[in-house]
Amino acid sequence: MRLRHHIFVTCLAIFATSITWAQNGVSPNSILIGQSITLQGGKNDYGLAVKAGIETYLSDVNSKGGVYGRQVVLKTLDDDNNVDKAEANARELINKEKAFILFGSIEGGPSTAVMKVTNELNVPFFGPMAGSPTLRRPHQALVFPVRAEHREEFRAMLKQAKGLGISKVAFIRSDSETGEQHLANVKVLCEGLGMQLVLDMPFKSQVTDAQLEAYAQQIEHKGAQMVLNHGSVGVYEKLIRKMHARGGVHPAIYAVNSGSAQMAKHLGPLAQGIIFSQVVPSPWEKKTAITREYQDAFTRAKSGQDFSYGSLEGYITAKALVLALRQAGPKLTRESFLKGLHNTNLDINDIKIAYKTNDHIGLSFVDLSIVNREGRFIH
Repeated sequence: MRLRHHIFVTCLAIFATSITWAQNGVSPNSILIGQSITLQGGKNDYGLAVKAGIETYLSDVNSKGGVYGRQVVLKTLDDDNNVDKAEANARELINKEKAFILFGSIEGGPSTAVMKVTNELNVPFFGPMAGSPTLRRPHQALVFPVRAEHREEFRAMLKQAKGLGISKVAFIRSDSETGEQHLANVKVLCEGLGMQLVLDMPFKSQVTDAQLEAYAQQIEHKGAQMVLNHGSVGVYEKLIRKMHARGGVHPAIYAVNSGSAQMAKHLGPLAQGIIFSQVVPSPWEKKTAITREYQDAFTRAKSGQDFSYGSLEGYITAKALVLALRQAGPKLTRESFLKGLHNTNLDINDIKIAYKTNDHIGLSFVDLSIVNREGRFIH
């Protein structure tokens, strides 16, 4: 009788453990990772590029046995670059799909909305591919960015422009809490460099052609010598076209990394001379071990698709995710995942991703590139 009772209790414990694994997205054979990303029904080229890079790396890892014998399964939902949809996706991925952690959003607004949910439900959020200051300040113990933030991109662009004798700056950004934080950073950086922010151009998601035409006029009237943005590639592309349509002398155009390859392709000859900040190395060059690895893997997995900054960033961020899962050990829990990332560095082909106790730095890499007359990026 005692033996039967012991067997019953043991079986019950195993059953309970399997339920816990399923609840947290971890089973003996798989790890379910949730992702809300801006694809906009296949219309967002940058989001699609990031997704292709992620798929390339995870497919390679899974073909070699996964992480401690578990396949890394990615459940992806499209947030359509909408904060409400991103929040709803995050809740669905955690509460309904039982994702282990959330991963790899793009764009500041949706990424911040995902973070709101992960903080509320006490679930780690790894590798948001957005430069929003909200993901780092105040310190977010559950959020682990990989890429550098926009503030460091702004710093690099403004310093370079200052060296060219530029002093008057115009800034286009979303009319949101995140956009206000970006504006504050640009103001502080301009002041420190002895530059002047002569025009702030906030916009809502329903921005009109008339509003962008008015901004193009104001850029000219204010005597802005450079324009820079904090994202929203489609809106910035329209503004650049408006500026060119006006004729005359144009200010220097600077842009953050998000969707840079796609933006240059869409603009065609109008992209010549645009200076982009970049948070990953050139995907076309073979100067670093990570780009050589990426090129080989991407060519095999996505034959016919062009290399891009977006797909390289997705590849690097997915590789960082897998390293983080391995750091957590074979007995994978959310607690072991957080413990594995406490005060540590992840080494990706000699590129260090740093997570300090009260500062989840991620990568500090920021570079500048310019588009030449052939449409190629020169670093």
